[in-house]
Amino acid sequence: MDVVNTTREEVIRLESDRLASLSTHSLDPVSHPNVFSSPLAPIETTIGRKITQALNRATRPDAVLSEVAMLLGEAYGVQACIISIPSDQSGRSLTAWFAKPHLNGSQQSEILSSYATIETETLAHSKLFISDLTLSEISYVSKALPIRAVLSLSTQFQGKTNGVVSLMCCQPHRWTDLEIDALINIADQVAIAISQISLQQKVAKQSQYQALLREVTMAIQNSLDVPQVQMMALEGLARSLEIDQAFVLRAKFFDPRQSIRSNDDRIPRVRIMIDSEWRGHPIDPEPESLLSRSFWVEDCGVCQVAVRSTAKSFIFDDLTELPKETVIAPIFDAENMPALMLVPLESKNRLLGFIVVQQSRSRQWQSDEIELVELLSAQISAAIIQTETLRQVESLVEERTAQLQQSLELQAKLYEITRKQIEKLREMNQRMDEFLSTLSHELRTPLTSMMLAIRMLRQANLTPDRRQQYLNILEQQCAQETSLINDLLALQELETKQVAFQLQRVDLKQSIEDASQSFGQRWASKGLTLDVKLPVRSPVFNTDRDSFNRILLELLTNAGKYAEPNSIVQLQVMVQPGQQIKLALSNIGSAIAEEELPHIFEKFRRCQGMTQNAVPGTGLGLALVKSLVQHLNGTIEATSVATSDSQSYETCFTVTLPQNLEIAGA
Repeated sequence: MDVVNTTREEVIRLESDRLASLSTHSLDPVSHPNVFSSPLAPIETTIGRKITQALNRATRPDAVLSEVAMLLGEAYGVQACIISIPSDQSGRSLTAWFAKPHLNGSQQSEILSSYATIETETLAHSKLFISDLTLSEISYVSKALPIRAVLSLSTQFQGKTNGVVSLMCCQPHRWTDLEIDALINIADQVAIAISQISLQQKVAKQSQYQALLREVTMAIQNSLDVPQVQMMALEGLARSLEIDQAFVLRAKFFDPRQSIRSNDDRIPRVRIMIDSEWRGHPIDPEPESLLSRSFWVEDCGVCQVAVRSTAKSFIFDDLTELPKETVIAPIFDAENMPALMLVPLESKNRLLGFIVVQQSRSRQWQSDEIELVELLSAQISAAIIQTETLRQVESLVEERTAQLQQSLELQAKLYEITRKQIEKLREMNQRMDEFLSTLSHELRTPLTSMMLAIRMLRQANLTPDRRQQYLNILEQQCAQETSLINDLLALQELETKQVAFQLQRVDLKQSIEDASQSFGQRWASKGLTLDVKLPVRSPVFNTDRDSFNRILLELLTNAGKYAEPNSIVQLQVMVQPGQQIKLALSNIGSAIAEEELPHIFEKFRRCQGMTQNAVPGTGLGLALVKSLVQHLNGTIEATSVATSDSQSYETCFTVTLPQNLEIAGA
């Protein structure tokens, strides 16, 4: 074994022996393609110039290292050259060059997989010289490797080691002092190249970080959905940090007051749920239950630390190194994903959840990586709060809009009710004016006649016949005045339900005959005829006799008043099942407008045509009839239908009275 403590004299002596041997024996051009018969100084200058040129024209940092490795390998005539850059992420980046066809693919892979021991030894001593691996005393370097000689140096830049350069031969080779010095001089150029490459990589990483932050910021400004923003952030982290999986966890506090972050020993009652996730490896095809995607904080020691602290981030280089009694939620998969970074999502010190990034191997998280995740956490927190606020505002706007709509609808209804009431009041005022005008006429006309009769009676020279005539006029007009007043009083009593119901036995046939006789005497001058149709057996029933007779009288009076001259007024009596009796009184005359039919039983309401044609009446008759029918627990209806000749209309009033019926002569 030859190591770094080999004396310079021994190296010179060994090199002299080797040169002497070379002068007497021919070398195998395959195993020793380079014959160090010329000095290496020109090689240093040439390689240094080529490295500088490669740095100046390089567009990709890894391409520069590949070119440097090839230059060194060809210049030294070795079968392999590897340049290693230790990574800040507890890993390393290897750039390898292999001379073909000396090493096949499997041999190259074997060298790369076992290179860590050579790299570690070099970093520990700065240099490593092995002339023959099979005779080496370094036990942890595999003797079965397809290489026999190794020359390995660490590169230094600004006093710090930034890489390792290793030359390898497939045959034993004693490294000369000239070869070592040349590599040391070239190593400075390689160190500068590695430094520039590392700087370019850092700049590229920072640019990548800034691009990700801008992308997420623009997504939030464009009001993209929170799940989309979260997935964009997780996928960007996966590209930038080269992680294996990432989550966005949301926290659901059962007591919202406990969501305020503080350095407290108490564990709040909070459920942690996966809101978004990104995985670099396929997920287990078996369906996951909801319980496997959520957990209580009290069941995870990692989250307990995060919830009970106000720190901006929580870093775990290797979860397997935590105390065995520490319980870790299954979703973190500590065995397969040992490296963990947990950054809280918060707004105004209120915990919303976490961003979780994980690596499948132990990893030392760097400050710029932590800062990136913290910035993304702030952006996602803002997006969540923005969405929640917007949702609350939309809900409030919808609620206020619904309330306003209800208010407008209510105002519209109130307006419509008010309009109808005003219209009704206007109609009532109009009817009242008509009623007062009619009532004034109906009251004053008899009074005028009575006053005239009284004046005539005061004359001393009146004959007995004239005196009797004036007395008859006075009596007739007084009776008319009394009848009108009695109608008003009767209607008032019926509306206030002050009239007692006196049940009496009424002979319907007799009552109708009396009414018919009165009708004939009153309307004979108009040429009207009353046609009465009774059942074969005239019914006798129990009711209030005075009210029933008044109903008949008023209906016959109304029919005679509005019937056409020389027409027939029909009165039909029918016995209905269920102890009911029905009276239908119809006449031929003017039509009652359809819109006026529902109002003809109202007080002081007269059809427009009757008022315009000066038909005498006060508008109290039908109102009194309806009140009397209701007093007898009956119903009344009115219809006005055109006759077959379409010139006249048949108006019919139908009265139904419920009573215990008895059939005369039964």
